Amino acid sequence: MKQFILPLLICLQAGQLVAQNVEYPVTKKVAVADTFHQQFVVPDEYRWLEDQSSPEVNNWVEEQNKVSRKFLAKASNQTNAFLAIDKYSYASAAHNFWKEGKYYFRYYYYNNGGTPALYYKNDLSKDPRQDNLNVLVDPAQISTKDRIVLKGYDVSKNSELLAYQFSRNGSDWAEIKVVELKSAISKKDHLKNVKFSNIAWKDNGFFYAAYPDGTGQKVFFHKIGTEQQEDKLVFERNSLTTVFNFFTSDDERFFVLTENNEKTGLKNYFIIDYQDAEPVLKPLLTNINFGLTILGSYNGKFIAETSHKANNGRLIELDPANPFNWRVVVPEFTNTLLMHTFLMKDRFITTYLTNGHPLLAVFDYSGKMLYKLDLPVATSIGGFTGSPEDEEIFYRYSSYTFPSVVYKFNIKTFERTLTDRTTVTYDLDKFEYKAVEYEAKDGTKIPMTLIHEKGLKLDGKNPTLLKAYGGFGAVSEPGFEPGIIHFIKNGGVFAFASIRGGGERGGKWASQGRGIHKQTSFDDFIAAAEYLVSSGYTTPAKLAATGGSNGGLVVAAAAIQRPDLFKAVVPVVAPLDMLRFQNFTVGALHTDEYGSVNDPEGFQSLRNFSPLHNIKADVNYPAMLIMTSGNDDRVPPLHSYKFAAKMQSRTAQKNPVLLRVEAKAGHYGATGLYSSVREEADLYAFVMQMLSEK
Repeated sequence: MKQFILPLLICLQAGQLVAQNVEYPVTKKVAVADTFHQQFVVPDEYRWLEDQSSPEVNNWVEEQNKVSRKFLAKASNQTNAFLAIDKYSYASAAHNFWKEGKYYFRYYYYNNGGTPALYYKNDLSKDPRQDNLNVLVDPAQISTKDRIVLKGYDVSKNSELLAYQFSRNGSDWAEIKVVELKSAISKKDHLKNVKFSNIAWKDNGFFYAAYPDGTGQKVFFHKIGTEQQEDKLVFERNSLTTVFNFFTSDDERFFVLTENNEKTGLKNYFIIDYQDAEPVLKPLLTNINFGLTILGSYNGKFIAETSHKANNGRLIELDPANPFNWRVVVPEFTNTLLMHTFLMKDRFITTYLTNGHPLLAVFDYSGKMLYKLDLPVATSIGGFTGSPEDEEIFYRYSSYTFPSVVYKFNIKTFERTLTDRTTVTYDLDKFEYKAVEYEAKDGTKIPMTLIHEKGLKLDGKNPTLLKAYGGFGAVSEPGFEPGIIHFIKNGGVFAFASIRGGGERGGKWASQGRGIHKQTSFDDFIAAAEYLVSSGYTTPAKLAATGGSNGGLVVAAAAIQRPDLFKAVVPVVAPLDMLRFQNFTVGALHTDEYGSVNDPEGFQSLRNFSPLHNIKADVNYPAMLIMTSGNDDRVPPLHSYKFAAKMQSRTAQKNPVLLRVEAKAGHYGATGLYSSVREEADLYAFVMQMLSEK
């Protein structure tokens, strides 16, 4: 690929582009182009916006934010979005705790402006409203300058120490510190350059992953009380496309490391058996090209989930002495996707997804089902915590329209107990959930969840918000969104389409929307919009779309390809420049999902669906609110900057195109309670305002 730059600056006149009384900032064009495969010349006149350290870019972003803040403040007032969503966000839940080791933990906001602190207690038998709850880690005590977000933790086997990760200002880069659980006193240990890592304890130390020198991820072992430079290197590959996952078994006999090459899709598995005379890291399985996740061990053998000869997943037992000799513990079930597995001492818990319904089951290690619980459509269950020896564990249960609650579950008697009731400020009985299927472009049946108030008339007049994800084989599980409550209570219909590219119907479902087949994801989403219109739920003038990350790409691509179908579109932290995505941060890890411009077929596919490169000069696209975060390390905000600039630059664009950039935030958006409510309120205010226009 060749690049050339011409010394020509083309500036747009301020005030020249006005859409619905929106006056955009001046955005210059610089004549830059790339040549792909020695024949395809692609202009890139907003490349200067890629430089996030440039004062000129930062000033441009601030001017864009001024425009969007003004517009969204008015929309929020007119739709009552902020006040309503703020009210629904304050669901009263006295002690949604989960158990790790001997202690119970929860995150909790103690002020509107800060990020959640980690609290803990050693007894749930007392009245949770009594003052027996202690702060263990307070983000505000780590830094007064940076916005600190706690990213996870792990408790040592003896429950004496807790190692926790935190990030600054939304970055994926993390640090690790250690605190004593009995005294809540911090240790001196402080590890940096941590990224995409978990924490796995072994005796008086733990394993973690870091990028110490920029050459690739490395796995280290840190002994408590020592300096980071003394940490022992456990494994490295010196590859920017390789990432590691690892854990120690509950009895700490095994250390298991998975090496995942994101470029080739191949995985290698290594173990340390600490019962060996000389415990060393050794290969277990190599060059595996199918889904295999080792979960833990039972009687010296590994329990694993696999998609090998099982599209929906199955559970196997794997002998480390003979790793290719598998025993099927739980076989694949027809039309039932294996979701999560939680191993206990003499039995284990699994969750499944079948036709939009979650299912909980308990098995013993011979594979006998001991218990089964069917749950309502579009709810989610997970977050299992507890010690393997416990008879009672905790799990979370939630939905789009009710906040997460925690149940205590006895794995011997199968009794379920709600740890505390959650109080909401609206009537849950007024909402109706539907699981439907619609026909895609190629005739495939695509599942979709619909939520609205009971008694809805199918007269085509209902404001409707369509959402999807559809990438990386991920299954999008329902979670509480107070904005949905406000939208539905104002006559709206919320729809979530489980399009291909996601994993809702197994590995084959995911592969049909991956790589050179990525257009299938967009076709499925477009078909969902057409179904909502043809079935009488809404009309294009009343239909909006939103999605985050890969879902943001989906909705942006659908809007560019079918602008006639949508009134408003909100892509959130979306990759939008698909010809350059692999050049930034973790983009090189995602060429297996999207394809690569280095490959002729991949280039053609990416050019055909890249939202930035398919904007037409003479089309008035749907109104757009392009939301991104200033410190996003996963999908850099430059994608949104360039897309917004090009959309705003055309005289044909009469519908508003706004850029909203959340400062000191990363891929998951705002972190403080107030800022999170404001972020969600802006999205729904924009959608509701646009859909209310005549």
